[in-house]
Amino acid sequence: MTMPADPGTAPMPLVKARNVHKSFDRLEVLKGMDLDVAPGEVVVVLGPSGSGKSTFLRCLNNLESIDRGSIQIDGEQIGYQLRGQRLHKLSARAAARQRRRIGMVFQQFNLYPHLTVLQNVIEAPVGVHGRSRPDAEREALALLARVGLSDKVDSYPRQLSGGQQQRVAIARALAIKPKLMLFDEPTSALDPELVGEVLSTMRDLAEQGLTMIVVTHEIGFAREAADRVIFMDGGTVVEQGKPADILMNPQHARTRAFLSRFI
Repeated sequence: MTMPADPGTAPMPLVKARNVHKSFDRLEVLKGMDLDVAPGEVVVVLGPSGSGKSTFLRCLNNLESIDRGSIQIDGEQIGYQLRGQRLHKLSARAAARQRRRIGMVFQQFNLYPHLTVLQNVIEAPVGVHGRSRPDAEREALALLARVGLSDKVDSYPRQLSGGQQQRVAIARALAIKPKLMLFDEPTSALDPELVGEVLSTMRDLAEQGLTMIVVTHEIGFAREAADRVIFMDGGTVVEQGKPADILMNPQHARTRAFLSRFI
């Protein structure tokens, strides 16, 4: 894999993706994704099913390896190491170390059913990051208070609503102190009446300056919380800009057709 040329000398963004390609067998999903995300920026990614949104997030977190292009997070090449003029794929252990800096919240909550809420949140800080249990518990309690679940620390996932489970998943992702948070359709598995509580938690995180990339169909969240909205289709960025510009005055026909279903 050849290292692409640096396109410029602008100040380093937290996320820098260049010409990212990804295929599964003969299906080309990402066809040259470019994206910069500044520290503290909240970017919402919209697009139809199959446009490559979730695949792109998984590439950012190195859950999927890219076929061509470059992804850097905080100046570090994701998934690969530069040796001379070529990029070489990282070992599984080195790739896992990179993921420690990136929090991710999925459609499904993926909580450990046999662990309490508190145990779910401290599992990675203690088991992966080597923090002491007292320190991890203290930080976990603060995070659970932050997402409004101080009264659920000793509950098990089966005793929680879907919205509460997703808020635990958010606290668990925050427990590793990530530089970047990725959200992949975090409300899609929730009943409509539970969506609001999760979006409220995410708005609070946005207001606190956490760098976030959010794949969602929640147009209201995009309008209220995003610094920038990106519309993806066919594995590339079709259009991007401020929420008011993209949501109220899209310039591309594909963007207009997509948004007409929601606005």
